[in-house]
Amino acid sequence: MQNSVLFIRKYPLSLLCLVLIAVLSFTPFFPETPFDDVQFIDKWTHLAMYGGTSMVVWWEYQRAHRQINWQRLLLWALVGMTLLGGIVELLQAYCTTTRSGDWFDFLADTVGVLLGNAAGWLIGRCFYR
Repeated sequence: MQNSVLFIRKYPLSLLCLVLIAVLSFTPFFPETPFDDVQFIDKWTHLAMYGGTSMVVWWEYQRAHRQINWQRLLLWALVGMTLLGGIVELLQAYCTTTRSGDWFDFLADTVGVLLGNAAGWLIGRCFYR
């Protein structure tokens, strides 16, 4: 219990981003927006969600730890976020009737994760060293 509370205190924004990804990924409908006419808006959204979350994971990890465990950080921010994107797409394809899994969504997730990790690394170099 105490470890869970400590984890939540260290990573509140990362956890909030993960909850938002889950909610948005499985919401059965979305209202119309002015951005509906933007080409590939769905892919840009995936890129922003996963890139932003990866960047937040980096930021919170570096803020919470004096010594950086690069294996742990890359495991969660790079591998974990990429796997999350794949798992969400598979769940959408096989466990919902209102959403569909899409390989191009997964590609956008992965590109977002890579960009978010690069941005997180840069933020760490600029502000935490």
